[in-house]
Amino acid sequence: MQVLRSIEALSSLPGPLALAVGVFDGIHRGHQEVIRAAQEHATQHHGTAVVVTFDPHPIHVIRPGSAPKLLCGPRHQQLVLSQIGIPCLLACPFTAETAQTPARDFIQQLVDASQPLGCISVGYSWSFGHKREGNIHLLMELGQEHDFAVYGVPPLRIDGEVVSSTLIREAISNGDFGKAATLLGRDYSVFGSVVEGRKLGRQLGFPTANVEVENEQLPPLGVYAVEARIDDSWLPAVANLGRRPTVAENAEPSLEVHLLDWSGDLYGKDLEVRFTRLLRREMKFGSLEELKTQIARDIAAAK
Repeated sequence: MQVLRSIEALSSLPGPLALAVGVFDGIHRGHQEVIRAAQEHATQHHGTAVVVTFDPHPIHVIRPGSAPKLLCGPRHQQLVLSQIGIPCLLACPFTAETAQTPARDFIQQLVDASQPLGCISVGYSWSFGHKREGNIHLLMELGQEHDFAVYGVPPLRIDGEVVSSTLIREAISNGDFGKAATLLGRDYSVFGSVVEGRKLGRQLGFPTANVEVENEQLPPLGVYAVEARIDDSWLPAVANLGRRPTVAENAEPSLEVHLLDWSGDLYGKDLEVRFTRLLRREMKFGSLEELKTQIARDIAAAK
C-alpha cells in the first residue's frame, strides 16, 4: 500500500480519485462501510480509492489532556488498511495550524490536488474544518460546485447499538473480546515493536518478547492466551500484561509475550498480538520460584 504524507501528493495518482475521509480509529465495521463506498466508486469509474486520515489523531492536538487511547496506532492502521485492499493512504499531518483550516479550504485543497476528484465518502455525521464547521450538507454543496459525488454513509447499528470507536474501547477495557471483534469486523489485536527488556523471562526459562505498543487501548491487566503474528503466520503464545509486581515496584504496564514451541530473535521486529482469553489476573508471588511454577501452569492452560 502506498502511503502519502501531503495533500499535494494526490496529484501523482491516476484519477478520478475516490476519497474516503475520516479519522478511522480502529477501522471498525462502520468505517469499513465508508471506505467501501469509495472503493465501489473507484471500481465503477476506473479510478483510485484513497483513504484520507490524519496523523496524529486530531483530538491529541485539540484536546491532548482528554485524548483516549487509540484502537490502531499509525502503523497498525496501515496494516489493517492494506489487509482490506486499500491501494493508497493519505495520512495528513495534523497540527494546531491544520485545526484552524476552514472547512471550504480543506475541501478546495483536495479538489485542487486530485486529477480529477471523483467522490468523497464520509460518515453522515462527520464534521471537519475549523470549529467543526463543515458537515455533510456543506460537502454536498461543494460537490455540486466542483462536480464530485458525495456519499454520506449512515451509522451502522449492531444489536441496537451504533458501532463506534468509543464503544469498542469500552468493550476492550472490560475484557469483552467477543463484542470488540463483532464491532471491529476482525479479532481485536495490538501492534508494536519488540524492544529489549530485562531478560528475566529468559533467566526463568521462558523467554519473552517485550512489545512496545503504539499508544493503543489495552484490556485489563492479567495473563492471557494470545496469538502472535510472525512473518504472516499466527503462532500460539501466552502474554503477561501488567506491572510485574513480583520483580518491580510501581512499574508502568508492559506487554510480554512468550511464544509456545518457537525460538528465534525478535528484537527490532514488529509484532501483532491477538488476545484470545484471560487466563488469570496479575498476581504478586513470594519468590521467583513460585513465579516460575505459575508461568508453567499458564502455558499449560493456554495450550
